[in-house]
Amino acid sequence: MGVVYIGDRSSGKTHLALELLNPRQEVVKASSTNLEYEYLKSLLSYKDLGATKPTDALQEVDSRQLQVQVRLPSGFKSIRVDWIDTPGEIWRKRWQEDNPDKWQNALNTVRQSNGILLILSPHRNIVKPDVDAKQFLTEQQWCNRFNQWGEFFRRECSQARRLVICLNKADLFCDPNKEASELEQRNWQQRHSYVLQRYFPPIKSQLEQLNRDVYGLSVSCFITSIYQRKLLELPWLYLGTFL
Repeated sequence: MGVVYIGDRSSGKTHLALELLNPRQEVVKASSTNLEYEYLKSLLSYKDLGATKPTDALQEVDSRQLQVQVRLPSGFKSIRVDWIDTPGEIWRKRWQEDNPDKWQNALNTVRQSNGILLILSPHRNIVKPDVDAKQFLTEQQWCNRFNQWGEFFRRECSQARRLVICLNKADLFCDPNKEASELEQRNWQQRHSYVLQRYFPPIKSQLEQLNRDVYGLSVSCFITSIYQRKLLELPWLYLGTFL
């Protein structure tokens, strides 16, 4: 089975993938060919700031291979992941027109994937009062951007069977520990419904329409944070269970 890992610029996808490789796992263990966690961290992180470097908009599209092992009640499940570590600009039409070969290579990977894991940043309407909201999109901009993703999935992702949408940086808009405990008590459908109603109401109708429009596709919503391992692992547990 194949999963592609994508997201907008500054959504935190690099940091999430990096933490997935962290040896401090619970039930999900990831590895990267020839790249250990500490070495990859040194390549991708600002040593003084404790943050991952944004991907250079001018660099080549870099597809890293991750192998994710998920411990399920029935045993271990292995998931092959194409982590398209790209500049966020790759999803902009101008970039695609200027870089047709790179775009086509990335598109081919997405088209062949059974699962898609999309990482989104929160919008400024839901972040905590002490967070600088100006660094995030307005709710309307956020909705407009998701509409573009929806059109992309309808057009290019007929092969996909599971679309996992992760609203990242949960520590900026909720209590991640409290939400992890809340979700732990629910089944998969209840988890999706809870997160959908609580954190995705602006695009709820678009998500439901996407479920109807792409034959065989199931859309599930999650919240994630690098600071809460259970939340970080939950989307991968879901993919391991259903793919």
